[in-house]
Amino acid sequence: MPSELGFGQEGAVIVNRRGLFVLVAGLGLASAAPASASPKASAVEVCRGPGAVVVNSATGGVYVAGDDGTLTILNERDVQVGQAGNVAVDESTGRVYVTNRGAGTVAVLEANGDPRSMVPCGPGATAPAVDAETGKLYVGSASAGCVAVVDTVASVVDAVLSSPVRGFEAMCVNPGPQVGYLTSPATNTVEVLDLASGKFTASVPVGKAPTGLAVHEASNTVYVANSGIHHLSVVDGDSRTERATILLRSEASSVAVHQASHTVYTNGGPDGIVKIDGATGAITGELSLGINPGQVAVHQRTGTVYVTDPVHDLLHVITDF
Repeated sequence: MPSELGFGQEGAVIVNRRGLFVLVAGLGLASAAPASASPKASAVEVCRGPGAVVVNSATGGVYVAGDDGTLTILNERDVQVGQAGNVAVDESTGRVYVTNRGAGTVAVLEANGDPRSMVPCGPGATAPAVDAETGKLYVGSASAGCVAVVDTVASVVDAVLSSPVRGFEAMCVNPGPQVGYLTSPATNTVEVLDLASGKFTASVPVGKAPTGLAVHEASNTVYVANSGIHHLSVVDGDSRTERATILLRSEASSVAVHQASHTVYTNGGPDGIVKIDGATGAITGELSLGINPGQVAVHQRTGTVYVTDPVHDLLHVITDF
């Protein structure tokens, strides 16, 4: 990675991994937001081939997993975790969980990246989600079609829940009603898991090849990124039906929700991300980053949006969007 100043995409200056470049609003950015709220983008070099990104909104810690087996803790350190897949964080303890699909394990790290344990979760472990209120980590399998339930205090698997379908890509939890949602690209569905009983209770048809998803907890609305079609599915978690679809300009693979404002962010824009008013379903902004972005995450306290760039080994940091 370069340590000297240089010019990157759209004339922006990129410095080394621990530095940031500021991309002034209006320089190669397209946004439907009003001028008074023009977005500002900056970026930092991270691990090679960054894919997953997660934010601990309680501490501000940002964790990025790369295809070189590195977990970057933004502005702090890099940690070797083996084959890195998806990442989840427990905001109550600060612990970070990194899945390894090939090995069928989850690496458990302290907030500062120090290793704590390695938990065998079965073949294809790939879709982690934390329920901080109950101290449980749920890990969906991409191959076996089951979900491992991990006691986060003891770092052991308490149970393995069988599902009616095979192959999950992502999972999210709504802690209030104690419900989990998992995407199944093989069946083009979102599977609904009752966390209290450990039973799968519904299968909701959505778009083609659903991958990422996120839930707005207060309304129990689930947003599903369909990687095989140009729309975002909106699922009513109470009625367990696809309530609407939101047309995008490209396929999306990741989605994040800012809970307080019910704002939805997805990577279904033309070489960038899209902002959606969750209450109305209207697209309210588009931001070009000059690349086909990877995963999206949002800081719940500040509203800062984080987007991985697997091509250039960068993490984009976006404010006022």
